[in-house]
Amino acid sequence: MTIAFLLTALVVAVTPGTGVTHTLATAVTAGRRAGLAAAAGATLSLVPHVIAAVTGLAALLRAGTPAFRVVTWLGVAYLLWMAWSAWRDRGAFTVDADRPPRPASAVFRDGVLLNLLNPKVTVFFVAFLPQFVPPGTPAAPVRMLACGLVFMLVTLLVFAGYAVLAGALRRRVLARPRLRALLRHAVAGSFLALGLGLAFTA
Repeated sequence: MTIAFLLTALVVAVTPGTGVTHTLATAVTAGRRAGLAAAAGATLSLVPHVIAAVTGLAALLRAGTPAFRVVTWLGVAYLLWMAWSAWRDRGAFTVDADRPPRPASAVFRDGVLLNLLNPKVTVFFVAFLPQFVPPGTPAAPVRMLACGLVFMLVTLLVFAGYAVLAGALRRRVLARPRLRALLRHAVAGSFLALGLGLAFTA
């Protein structure tokens, strides 16, 4: 494991995407514990993508195939549904201090689905992992799997940090109705942008 790999993994994990957006939105609207559950779900969802990249199964879901397009459009539909729910102030991202907290299992499930329904993550790992395991390296698949697991650990730590920081802002958000509305629209806009971005690359 090289410093270059760790730094690259850190940059990728910090960069806003579906996992970061979901973790931040969940932590601000539902609190730190919910944000940590979202972070865990988003990280766990990387397991199938890493395995597909390491074992070569990703070739079965390569860009342009019907299976790839089906999974991609399912992901687009889910992101757009999340955007619509946030805009209507319903569902997971309703900011309300009196609202009973969502079960951690439901938050965790949403985190898993967001990345699981995005085949572009598999394509990313197919391009990313081999860069740090030169061809002909002994036990190359094992080393690629190790790199994938380390990447997941970095992702979990970064997402957990996002959850803690966003959770700390929750009281300030709840105390200001205008800020609550702004947050809701920002969350909806973020999921809309992610959904449309995935659709245009399908």
